[in-house]
Amino acid sequence: MAKNTICVWYEKDAEAAARFYAETFPDSAVTAVRRAPGDYPNGKEGDVLTVEFTVAGVACLGLNGGPAFKHTEAFSFQIATDDQEETDRYWNAIVGNGGAESACGWCKDRWGISWQITPRVLTEAMAAGGDEAKRAFEAMMTMGKIDVAAIEAARRG
Repeated sequence: MAKNTICVWYEKDAEAAARFYAETFPDSAVTAVRRAPGDYPNGKEGDVLTVEFTVAGVACLGLNGGPAFKHTEAFSFQIATDDQEETDRYWNAIVGNGGAESACGWCKDRWGISWQITPRVLTEAMAAGGDEAKRAFEAMMTMGKIDVAAIEAARRG
């Protein structure tokens, strides 16, 4: 297990979520499934308690902790994409698997985890600063899923 791991709380579906992420994103895998050694407030002995997994190379631990805590946009995974095809593939996988669209490249998976599907062209435009960044930002503010061609056009002015 990595020295620093992101722990993500799930009501009960940590294993299903981790397997979905492993199927969806390169450099992702489920590395261990741990079962509860005894009964606990939201489960029974033998239930899946934790799942060790990686998402795009980032070490994570899924915890089946019950309904006490809900996800918010205060935490999100940000996935950098190289083109519209990759952007569409990830966006459609998340939204199409029971998730929900949001604004400015954000969406939620069916477990309530927020994702930012962010084309590199947008990140590069913001880093450029000045009028280029302003135009790209204004274009992004009108979008759900990011439209790479529209961001490129906004960068050019």
